[in-house]
Amino acid sequence: MTKERPTIADVATRAGVSKGAVSFALNGRPGLAKATVDRILAAADELGWRPSNRARSLSVSKAFALGLVITRDPGVLSSDPFFPAFIGGVESVLAPRGQALVLQVVAPGEDEEAGYRRLAQDGRVDGVFLSDLRHDDPRIDLLTSLGLPAVTLNRPDGPSPFPAVCLDDRPGTIAVVQHLLELGHRRIAHVAGPQDFVHATARQDAFVSALTEAGVEPIGIEVSDFTAVGGIEATKRLLALPERPTAIVYANDRMAIAGLGAAQQAGLRVPDDLSIAGFDDSELAEFVHPGLTTVRADPYAFGEAAARTLNQLIDGDSAVPDVELPPARLIIRRSTAHLEDS
Repeated sequence: MTKERPTIADVATRAGVSKGAVSFALNGRPGLAKATVDRILAAADELGWRPSNRARSLSVSKAFALGLVITRDPGVLSSDPFFPAFIGGVESVLAPRGQALVLQVVAPGEDEEAGYRRLAQDGRVDGVFLSDLRHDDPRIDLLTSLGLPAVTLNRPDGPSPFPAVCLDDRPGTIAVVQHLLELGHRRIAHVAGPQDFVHATARQDAFVSALTEAGVEPIGIEVSDFTAVGGIEATKRLLALPERPTAIVYANDRMAIAGLGAAQQAGLRVPDDLSIAGFDDSELAEFVHPGLTTVRADPYAFGEAAARTLNQLIDGDSAVPDVELPPARLIIRRSTAHLEDS
């Protein structure tokens, strides 16, 4: 005989609370004491209760799913330092609510707009995360026209009706430059990310402004694509300058680690001949040789905050505010050293 599926009423009885309290706890809504929420979640776990998303969606006209469209080469996405941790943070919020994440990876050059239209079609998702903001980003108008709620990861550079979850890259980038200046470096170069990305140009602008404030001109700026191959090629171009840099700041760790390898292959010692710094503090940054000086962001916390904010919007909160996360900060390791050590 098939065992009957446990219900919310069963969970309420086990936890000694009302069905309304169970509904609040399982949907992540505020208003209950933490001890009560913990007791309800424990009871649900003991009973093996799982939400029926089909029944929930029919009763409240929701998909109980959020969407994320990533424009990346699927072959290199697994080594991306940001998105796996970001998705982990998102899932930590969605799982207790019985929600799913619908992920679409769109290869560069494919129709990204079609990806968002597919998610909006027939109410497949209740809202989306808008990542990798571009200058004058056309996706904001697209999502508005589709009536699809969204949260932007950082603030766009134009009007937006959507709340933003913000992690300020600039203090960390400025701290890297100041660190290198304090070490005696004056010939400092930058390997930037794609210029259509708002966060890439923000890091580049912070790099330039920190040097300008110190009365120093960048010895070179190479625009790349956040990939390892792009980092290697940009590094080679910088090292071929008539007066090569003594330090290079990269817009992400992947390019920095690849650039470190390119410098060593060219016969340079890091940090004796060349100091190198990255951005992200990805898992490998600590374990390459020498350990990579970098800027620590927290993509897991970014994902948690973005998921909570998007759910607030979907749940009908009238005014969902922007969220300011702690700014990225400098992590000093052995890939940077005093200039006189060279």
